[in-house]
Amino acid sequence: MQQKLHVKVGDTVKVITGESKDKEGKVLVIDRKKMRALVEGVNIVKKHTKPSATDPQGGIVEKESSIHISNLMLVHKGQATRTGRKVNAEGKIVRYSKKSGEEIK
Repeated sequence: MQQKLHVKVGDTVKVITGESKDKEGKVLVIDRKKMRALVEGVNIVKKHTKPSATDPQGGIVEKESSIHISNLMLVHKGQATRTGRKVNAEGKIVRYSKKSGEEIK
């Protein structure tokens, strides 16, 4: 069974610890097995690439690297917040912001 996570693809998140601390970005990919997420503009690494047909020049390319999910906090209405789950009026389980108590769409 897959573990439920506090972030989903498309969420805006804030990095709470590490080299990229206080940076915000959108979640692009989540790897549930390794508990890591790829966040836009966060945890940039330099990768040395050989010349190839697609990239005849080669050289050093900067790209995002994954970051552990425990180092991310969801941003809701401009503020980083912890999240919880509750059953709404329609009987569906939804995420909610623990800071404001509102549902997260």
